[in-house]
Amino acid sequence: MFSQDRSKQREFLASSWQKHMNAEILEPLELQLALIVQKHPEYHALINDINLEYFPEQGKTNPFLHINLHLALQDQLTLDQPIGINDIYKKLIEKHSDTHKVEHLMMECIAEMIFNSQKNNTTLDQGNYLVNLKKLIKS
Repeated sequence: MFSQDRSKQREFLASSWQKHMNAEILEPLELQLALIVQKHPEYHALINDINLEYFPEQGKTNPFLHINLHLALQDQLTLDQPIGINDIYKKLIEKHSDTHKVEHLMMECIAEMIFNSQKNNTTLDQGNYLVNLKKLIKS
């Protein structure tokens, strides 16, 4: 799944969702993806169209990017990387009482970190990422 090839990522996601819909046995990563997609009924019909293009100017959310941001955040939480992200997550859950909402708030910070890294041609700034996550607790 952790491939730089967008087509392979999309195929794996679509395949995982299809296997879930067919009640087939899923590998752990496939199950994780299927559970994320399940929480997003607005994407169910879009997941199988792996060739569809999404541009920010269109004002549409890219479901593949969105689901992969969920996956990235869940991996960060599993590993507590960057260190301290679990504590921030727990505080945000206490504040909002909605894990899915909290994931979306945190994912905005991931997306901003990635955008800034690409825009400035720099490495990911995890320090600033943690600062932005901590701001969510106070806002």
